[in-house]
This record gives sequence, C-alpha cells and structure tokens, in this order.
Amino acid sequence: MPETEPWEYTLYVPQDPRAVTVSRRTLRLILTMHGLIGLADVAELLATELVGNAVRHTKGPAALRVRRSAGVLRIGAWDADPEPPEPPGELTSLTDAEEGRGLALVRACADVWGWQPLSRHGNRGKYVWCELGSPNPAPTVPSAM
Repeated sequence: MPETEPWEYTLYVPQDPRAVTVSRRTLRLILTMHGLIGLADVAELLATELVGNAVRHTKGPAALRVRRSAGVLRIGAWDADPEPPEPPGELTSLTDAEEGRGLALVRACADVWGWQPLSRHGNRGKYVWCELGSPNPAPTVPSAM
C-alpha cells in the first residue's frame, strides 16, 4: 500500500549519457520501495525524457528530483542552463522525428508539466518537472459468501 507521508529524493548525475539509465533505474527502485510500482513505467518514461534533455542539451551536472506529496508524484530534472526548454510540438506531428519528441511525450503522458528558472548561491539553472496522480486502484472482487 502506498505511503501517505510526503517524501523526496534527489539524485545528482554527471553530464554523461549513462546518467539517464542510472536515473531511470533509481526511480524504479524508489517507486517500488514506496509501493508505487503501478506508476513506474510512465514515471520512467518521463524521467528518461527530462534527464535525457538535461544531459544532452546542457553543459555541466544535472539532477533527478522525485517527490510524493498529497497523492501526487512530481518528477523533475535540474540543469545548470537557465534558458527555457523548447516548447513541445504536437506528438502526432513528431512520430517520424528522430529528435524533439521529449517534451511532447512529457506533455502527453503527465497530468501537468512546467519549468521554472532557478538561482541559488550564485548558480543559475532551470527545473523542468511533471506530475502524475495516483494509479487507478485495482478493482476489488467481492468475496463469495
């Protein structure tokens, strides 16, 4: 059963394509340990796109941030580039594209997504995030009397 207390994890990753796989596997482990395996497939896809963009399109470190509060799972990626992400196109028009589908997938699969510029201790960057609600509960089967 999923926990009701809020929790948050942050995984800092280097600018390395392998960081995407490490982030995805870490996220699955976190969700499994918190009883949220039903969200894992979609959450992994979203994290892959967000961390992949942070690693591929920026210079410097990045981070995966996962938070659960009030029944909402927030997945986000921080990177050191303060420039806003490219607006997502329509997913249907990008089916044959080799690049540029990431945020369109995020927009299509998440309940909501967004980004915000960040400035902390003289460092600038941005945080791109998305949210998922709780998975649909499994139907209950009435017991035989």
